[in-house]
Amino acid sequence: MKKLFLLSMTAIVVVACQKKEPIVVSYHQTKKVDTVDTYFGTEVKDPYRWLEDDMSEETGEWVKAQNAVTFEYLDTIPFRSELKERLESLWNYEKVGAPFKEGDYTYFYKNDGLQNQYVVYRYKTGDDPSTAEVFLDPNTFKDDGTISLGALTFSEDGNISAYSISEGGSDWRKILIMDTETREIQEDTLKDIKFSGISWKGNEGFYYSSYDKPNGSELSAKTDQHKLYYHKLGTSQDEDELVFGGIPEEKHRYVGGYVTEDNKYLVVTASISTSGNKLFIKDLETPDAPFIPVLDHTDSDTYVMENEGSTLFLSTNLGAPNKKIVKVDASDPGPDNWEDFIPETEHVLSPSSGGKYFFAEYMVDAVSKVYQYDFDGNMIREIELPGVGSAGGFGAKKKETELYYSFTNYVTPGSIYKFDMESGESSLYRKPAIDFNPENYESNQVFFTSKDGTKVPMIITHKKGLKLDGKNPTILYGYGGFNISLTPSFSISNAVWMEQGGVYAVPNLRGGGEYGKVWHIAGTQMQKQNVFDDFIAAAEYLIENKYTSSEYLAIRGGSNGGLLVGATMTQRPDLMKVALPAVGVLDMLRYHTFTAGAGWAYDYGTSEQSEEMFEYLLGYSPLHNVKEGVSYPATLITTGDHDDRVVPAHSFKFAAELQSKHNGTNPVLIRIETDAGHGAGTPVSKTIEQYADIFGFTLYNMGYEVLPEKVNSEIKE
Repeated sequence: MKKLFLLSMTAIVVVACQKKEPIVVSYHQTKKVDTVDTYFGTEVKDPYRWLEDDMSEETGEWVKAQNAVTFEYLDTIPFRSELKERLESLWNYEKVGAPFKEGDYTYFYKNDGLQNQYVVYRYKTGDDPSTAEVFLDPNTFKDDGTISLGALTFSEDGNISAYSISEGGSDWRKILIMDTETREIQEDTLKDIKFSGISWKGNEGFYYSSYDKPNGSELSAKTDQHKLYYHKLGTSQDEDELVFGGIPEEKHRYVGGYVTEDNKYLVVTASISTSGNKLFIKDLETPDAPFIPVLDHTDSDTYVMENEGSTLFLSTNLGAPNKKIVKVDASDPGPDNWEDFIPETEHVLSPSSGGKYFFAEYMVDAVSKVYQYDFDGNMIREIELPGVGSAGGFGAKKKETELYYSFTNYVTPGSIYKFDMESGESSLYRKPAIDFNPENYESNQVFFTSKDGTKVPMIITHKKGLKLDGKNPTILYGYGGFNISLTPSFSISNAVWMEQGGVYAVPNLRGGGEYGKVWHIAGTQMQKQNVFDDFIAAAEYLIENKYTSSEYLAIRGGSNGGLLVGATMTQRPDLMKVALPAVGVLDMLRYHTFTAGAGWAYDYGTSEQSEEMFEYLLGYSPLHNVKEGVSYPATLITTGDHDDRVVPAHSFKFAAELQSKHNGTNPVLIRIETDAGHGAGTPVSKTIEQYADIFGFTLYNMGYEVLPEKVNSEIKE
């Protein structure tokens, strides 16, 4: 009887893991046009240029046809519905944000579990939090949850709020103004606002930023002259004052303005790219005061983080690649007068302020360490964190004596801690009740060697007791750009992946900010190939150490990470079984011609910059490096039809090029979400469906016909 049982279990494993017959995909035939661009004497064909017209009926029909092919394929995956059910089940727990005080009330964000958008609640400060009532519910904006809440800000007395909304995931926003007591909308809606905060000047009005509405498609037309406006309550948007920007000969693609907490200064940052900014201040207590330059060049990332009277405290990487805090008097705030307040160290600084203190958070190999300083620059203490991971949120108004911070890592769902700024004591404020046991998982940091000898860190997370046999389904996730750091954080979707026996690996590639400006620069422009080499080396490390193999490896990334995936899969199609580029920058010759794309030139350079830069971009641009007759990995490209950050034409053209030239049985599909943008504000329901499709596609193309966890549990039984 025992022998028969073992034989039956062997049969289950064989059935589950045997190579299935590939599904033959009949791709939609995409029309080609004779479009040719000439760069420095070199002709470059662009046969799918017509797909850049997001307003055309023909492009709309192409989207429908591609989605029909994609969802016909996804519908054949036998365990896709099981994945969706598990994602819904695990997602369905109460999520509550840290409280914050405005006027007479304490506010917080909460999601009951599967609500498409977080709801804002409030209660009278000092009352029992259980008395909280709904203040603002974005789920009522539209039934399908595709209108999301952006910024929510309050006047100094807390009596008026201004909040922004996004429709269909677009970066274009509207601002609504509401009486916080009656919750009635007070004025006409402000429209056509993009890449903007909302910063109040006392109780009188607020500052916001926007571009002129572009000619043509608002989702793809170029926008590159940002302006700062002031809206006075009780007036129409047509009367709003242009405060900064709008000078044709001095183009600023990103302009931001914010008021210091004491309402003494207006601070303005002006940038031509995503890195580096000019910095100005204006004394709001002096009528007709001019803007005073703090920095009149864009050679650093510098901002005013706090002030004490006329003393300004600046966070800067000018002459300090890992950042430092300096102080200076506002009467003469140029860098010649700066005095180090918290000097640069070997680790990257991310500072904040709360109460009467500064908090210096350092990344030590992508893991948080936090120190508390007083306003005299004295280090008070190192804050004892709950573990090894990412901490954030050390901010509060000056009058507060307590603040709240969050802590998370790849196996620890985000929890909120209350911190007493005087005693230095932390206490658990809220821990989520989620159906996930961190004790069953482990997360380890390793260092691997890239092509040029550079040591690169990577955190690998998986179930305890993982067998290193090269057969574990693995997702290698990366970004590597724009000085953005990937630090450990919990993800519901990744938890479901790891439940299936999956490995989740995240390398801290060059181009990111984990080791400061030097690390960032090492992955930009003519050094961008370093990022791809780092990612390839990470994959090779996982394979060499038998975490996985090429047959069980998927690579994934979004936006700049989508470029990473596109470049890696075209350079090394043999390295992975599945490629998952999301909302990717894939046409490196034309990216700067869409929306605010020209602002990314600091990281990428442009095809018009020089012949050398053109040739370098052409050498790795995913769209231009798809080769005829090559067998590419199973590919699921994902994008949103309302993405006006990285326009979907990147993904459209890349999909068409792959489908035209790819040789082999691996499917090459594109999944286009409707009424969705670059990712922010995506309804929970859509997010769950996306992950069910992505994970289902990945596992199915690794050879699974049932979920891996089901196979494993049956073996154990």
